[in-house]
Amino acid sequence: MHRNKKAVAGAVKINMELKGKTIVLGVTGGIAAYWAAEIIGVLRDREASVHVLMTENATHFITPLTLQTLSKNKVITNMFEVPADLDVGHITYAQKADLILVAPATANFIGKVANGIADDMLTTTIMATKSPVFIVPAMNENMWKNNIVQKNVATLRREGYKIINPSYGKMACGGEGEGTFADIEKILKEIEEFGLFKTKNI
Repeated sequence: MHRNKKAVAGAVKINMELKGKTIVLGVTGGIAAYWAAEIIGVLRDREASVHVLMTENATHFITPLTLQTLSKNKVITNMFEVPADLDVGHITYAQKADLILVAPATANFIGKVANGIADDMLTTTIMATKSPVFIVPAMNENMWKNNIVQKNVATLRREGYKIINPSYGKMACGGEGEGTFADIEKILKEIEEFGLFKTKNI
């Protein structure tokens, strides 16, 4: 999704204490996947440890190598190819995460989680975690407003998942509409307001 971004890594004014915290960043297969690179930068600037789980489709939009280089941690794209130091991969990530952030989240991913489908590293990790899960949808406006998608979003909210609504802006497919990836500052502000992490006094 294309639009002018006011909030990038150096400009985001968030006062969360993230030193020593582990954030699992889920990246799914939409054009907004490239914003994962900016999110990693913002989180690492605040000294968080960022571990990235990508769906296979996400790798068509941004490479695992890019996100691995930025996060300084192995990026997982296949649940059967995990580092040797992980006993059961999805359980390890589910337990070590202080928070799971899925950004961007496609309609396909939302539908899977809402209906209990766990068929890759990201969805199995989410099913196994007791940590807070924040989901940032990004898609075409018609997809976002589709009744089935909205039903799935309502299901996730009812089950305790935190949904950060998309913004209105220029769409990758042309024109403008509701469905563009939320500003990074908005994403982190909602996480901050959740109260999971301490806030710095400035």
